[in-house]
Amino acid sequence: MPTRTPENLSITPRDRRFGRGAGTAHWWMNGDPVATAFYNALSATFPKGEAYFVESVRAFREGTPPRLAAEIKAFTTQEVMHSREHVQFNRRALDAGYDLSPLEQRVELRLAVTRARPPIVNLAATMCLEHFTAILAHQLLKDPRHLAGADPECAALWRWHSIEEIEHKGVAYDTWLHATRDWSRGKRWKVKAKVMLFVTRNFIVDRTGGVIELLRQDGITGPKAWARVLWHAWVRPGMLRKIFSAWAAFFLPGFHPWNHDDRALIARAEAAAEPAPAI
Repeated sequence: MPTRTPENLSITPRDRRFGRGAGTAHWWMNGDPVATAFYNALSATFPKGEAYFVESVRAFREGTPPRLAAEIKAFTTQEVMHSREHVQFNRRALDAGYDLSPLEQRVELRLAVTRARPPIVNLAATMCLEHFTAILAHQLLKDPRHLAGADPECAALWRWHSIEEIEHKGVAYDTWLHATRDWSRGKRWKVKAKVMLFVTRNFIVDRTGGVIELLRQDGITGPKAWARVLWHAWVRPGMLRKIFSAWAAFFLPGFHPWNHDDRALIARAEAAAEPAPAI
């Protein structure tokens, strides 16, 4: 199957470590319990989730073209390092007073159900979730307000992760195209659309539930908690509202993650992260 992944794309694992030997404030995201809970809830999914992504993609690496095989290898390396850093981030959240175990158990339950399905379904689920992480990453790098006032080490971790999610956003999709190369276009669209709707439902329900649980641990409950969560997600800063059109593009004929080349965001984020030259 032809790919729209840029020929000059370089998927470059960046071996970075964040927050070692340092504590993190309880509300590290600008003193905001809701924003802190949003990112903590997302991070709780990453160690097990990204291991699942790697497992699902690698199951189909045999027989892939050399370029895609190399991209799968680089994707694997990036995801392994993401898992490592989010394990550390989650430990700091634990030290700051949060219990992430209910959120982690929910991830384990979802993965157990999905792993019981055929490998091609797991690849489809990974492709859909990788689209989610890529469009979230795009929005996070595009709008500095999302991490404004955040703990510097935490913000650096999320920007680093976002850079690499954008960089490898086409790998699972290209692996899916290769694995389903003998399918009709209609069958391929029908399966990927059905899986995306299922994944989206679970993503919204589980991440919202995770945020609500962490707010409960902070003593913020009931209608007040729900109102604040919905406002944060859909109004201001409105991450879910802002990614909606990119999410919907997944269903269009001819979709490919690299139909929109957003490597300029990577360059801008890496330039901003470089230390200022000595005078």
